[in-house]
Amino acid sequence: MTKTLTMVKKRLANGAQCPKCVQAQELLDRRGLSARIDRVVWAHEGDPASEGMRLGAEHRVDHAPFFLATDASGTRVYTSVVAFMKAELDPDTTAPTPAAALTEAELAEEARSLEALSPPQVVARALARHGAGCRIAFSGAEDVAVVDMAARSGHPFSVFCLDTGRLHPETYRFIDKVRARYRIEIDIVSPAFAPLEALVRAKGLFSFYEDGHGECCGVRKVEPLRRVLSGADAWMTGQRRDQSPTRTDVPVLQVDRGFTGRAPALLKYNPVARWSLAETWDYLRANDVPTNELHERGFISIGCEPCTRAVRPGEHERAGRWWWEESTKRECGLHVAK
Repeated sequence: MTKTLTMVKKRLANGAQCPKCVQAQELLDRRGLSARIDRVVWAHEGDPASEGMRLGAEHRVDHAPFFLATDASGTRVYTSVVAFMKAELDPDTTAPTPAAALTEAELAEEARSLEALSPPQVVARALARHGAGCRIAFSGAEDVAVVDMAARSGHPFSVFCLDTGRLHPETYRFIDKVRARYRIEIDIVSPAFAPLEALVRAKGLFSFYEDGHGECCGVRKVEPLRRVLSGADAWMTGQRRDQSPTRTDVPVLQVDRGFTGRAPALLKYNPVARWSLAETWDYLRANDVPTNELHERGFISIGCEPCTRAVRPGEHERAGRWWWEESTKRECGLHVAK
């Protein structure tokens, strides 16, 4: 089966194209890539029966434009035109050696060798292999250190951020600071509308204080991440082994069995796994890396606003996350081993 590329655009009720669709088309035109799109499908505002609206519902995407790449391995969904171009259209940014080409023994050897490298070396080696097919997860201090390393590596890379809809205003400003500093597009990924609406209608906005954060995080974080990684060969995080009791065994390289990418084995890189909090901040200060202003107010690990508080003297750095729950349960589902 040959690869089929589909672009889904939105036609507004007044007959005009949505502005973001126009911008995406102009970018494709400037790069000379428009002719490589096999199908353009329209989502007509207010018409759920239109083909584009049906595709959006099928793939749980509630905004346009978005892109589908379909081949024998399945369908990959992209909500960012830049990520789509890097992964599917631009030969200069594709991974030179796909993860699927590595045997289990080769993966084990690669994992052993990466343990001996510095974080910038790990980042450079991963991006040399995967290019923009390795998605960098961005939200906190460790993550922006990884973004800085990627920018210095000289290799193509892509960055995404899970916007739960409950982040602090300071975090949104932080995202824009990083975008401007490195002149990159950050793919902002939102929860699918239907399950989020159903959760809020059934339980309100603060049910996690009563029955745990797992259900809310599943809708606002895990499902969006699943969509992001479906089009990736690998992803990269800012996890550190000393962050919490649930992360003490985090390897520098692992096969992520909790999510599925476009290759048989979705690889997960944790370049700063061996670093301490102090080493992370030494790097940030030495390289003048942008940070979230909440760090200046006692916040160390920062998540959603209702589920994050400043850390008190003597407390562990993640004590401010889901503080009403046991320390062994303070994971949102993104990094839980399967």
